[in-house]
Amino acid sequence: MSAGSALPPIGRFRWRGALRHRNFRLFWFGQLISLIGTWMQSVAQAWLVLLLTHDPFWLGVVAAVQFTPVLVLGLFGGILADMLPKRRTIIGTQAILMVLALILAVLSWTGAVQVWHILVIAFALGLVNAVDMPTRQAIVMEMVGREDVANAVGLNSAMFNAARIVGPAVAGLVIGVAGVTVCFFLNGLSFLAVIAGLLAMREADLRGGVRLARPHSLGEVGANLGEGLRYVRRTPVVLLSVGLVGLVATMGMNFNVLMPAMANDVLHVGAAGFGFLMSAMGLGSLLAALVIAYLRRPRISILLVGAFALGVLELVFAGVRFFPLALVAVFGAGAGAIAMTATANSAIQLAVPDALRGRVLGVYLTVFAGSTPVGGLFAGWLASSFGTPVALAVGGGGSALVALGATVWVIRSGHFKVPRLTRARPASHAQAGVEDQRLADGVGRRALNVGGPDR
Repeated sequence: MSAGSALPPIGRFRWRGALRHRNFRLFWFGQLISLIGTWMQSVAQAWLVLLLTHDPFWLGVVAAVQFTPVLVLGLFGGILADMLPKRRTIIGTQAILMVLALILAVLSWTGAVQVWHILVIAFALGLVNAVDMPTRQAIVMEMVGREDVANAVGLNSAMFNAARIVGPAVAGLVIGVAGVTVCFFLNGLSFLAVIAGLLAMREADLRGGVRLARPHSLGEVGANLGEGLRYVRRTPVVLLSVGLVGLVATMGMNFNVLMPAMANDVLHVGAAGFGFLMSAMGLGSLLAALVIAYLRRPRISILLVGAFALGVLELVFAGVRFFPLALVAVFGAGAGAIAMTATANSAIQLAVPDALRGRVLGVYLTVFAGSTPVGGLFAGWLASSFGTPVALAVGGGGSALVALGATVWVIRSGHFKVPRLTRARPASHAQAGVEDQRLADGVGRRALNVGGPDR
């Protein structure tokens, strides 16, 4: 690490540890601006689809089309994350995402937009995200190192959900005043912030390890994929994180599909109310993310409790018709969702050696984001056939049962533990790689640790 890459810790504000790294600050603030635009587009796109079709099933179709490429290609995206220079790869993917947002804006502005246009753009977004998502997750360790990675993951979740508060609320107001087109244009412009931040990074301060050699045959590609999959299967804390998040995301995290119909057809609060529901969920998620950021390492108990809370509060949301109570329910559901996903992400980042990080994160993100095609279509079909509250109740109940089953598995097992952080940093990047491998190899042999003291 170069002398200018980090600032001294600021006393008791331990949760800001990752922000002392200049590259991470540039990345974090650029992503914050960009994600506000992304959330504005997400709300505007969902509202536009509902206006064009008047059927929540199409919201599920759009979600499925957007995330199917991640499901199919996410593992290969993990290989690219281990093989290509991460910063340059992300600059390229963000530039393509900006162009796609502006194309949607032009189609909406001219009045030519149809559902099939949205489906094509959603599919293209999925193709880009299959590479962008694992690469953005994998670069975090290169920016901050092992000591600050849990803090960085928590801060990234906080940033994501701060945008989730501002973006939908602004989108709801903008849609009411100026229509959906402005939201698409603003999202396109917001990508300039993250691209500028990436260009301003110091390449020498990134703690990049040895990159994966370029495979020259399908056999080598398969072998590389197999390494990541075997690591997930052999490492209990990673298997738990991937499996729990994948199942709960499939059943209980389909709010982008169900929330517009719930706001419009059940609660009767319109576009502004839809925006405030999404913002309330984002506020709960933000508070949970700040708690995760403060902890020095993730705890399995938070992973399990978060999944259970998400399911129970989704059931509550399915049954309410009083708007303030609905806001409270989605606030709690958002907190539970991020408690689960941020803890899972941190646990995986700490458990995985540098050489496998992109591929293992590719598995995690494939399961997480790839659950949307199945879950979104099923939730949209339930909402269209039996009503949105039924779809929410089925998802929430299923998520709570999965969380209970995972808790029983953890309690009856004896080998779940998140790796401890080491106080002293290795003197060189090569030594750091050896230390990462040593810690990762020991994960499966540690004793059970469910919510114990953070030592």
